[in-house]
Amino acid sequence: MAEKIPLTAEGYEALKAEIKYRKTVERPAIVKAIAEARAHGDLSENAEYHAAKEQQGLNEARIAVLEDIMSRANVIDVSKLSGDQVKFGAKVTLIDEDTEEEITYRIVGEFEAEIKKGKISVTSPVARALIGKAVGDSVEVMTPGGGKYYEILNVEYC
Repeated sequence: MAEKIPLTAEGYEALKAEIKYRKTVERPAIVKAIAEARAHGDLSENAEYHAAKEQQGLNEARIAVLEDIMSRANVIDVSKLSGDQVKFGAKVTLIDEDTEEEITYRIVGEFEAEIKKGKISVTSPVARALIGKAVGDSVEVMTPGGGKYYEILNVEYC
């Protein structure tokens, strides 16, 4: 049995949108590029043809990966969760105990994580340290440079 992959509803919709885009926009554009390159004649020395075929392979591989993820998705409706304890889907505000800097993360599935948007994977060291903890708890996150200590200021589900 294939392992289930946790995703937020937002992450699931984003994957669905990417598949649709790749099938309805990317795929036809690549097919057109291949046809145009084929029209130039000798395929053995046709760089455009080979580039388009490579692009086609990459696009189809990405579609297959996305479809596999979606087929194994365990969509978790974060809006139905509540409490002070950190779980998948939580938006957690922390304070670095050394620098007093506040930071907010949302714990999401590994395929929807985007650190620049404050979304961290449930499998990341920070998320693993936070899961099961509650507001007011202090947590240690092991980093390559040693342990970092954070205090949980707020946990919300939205």
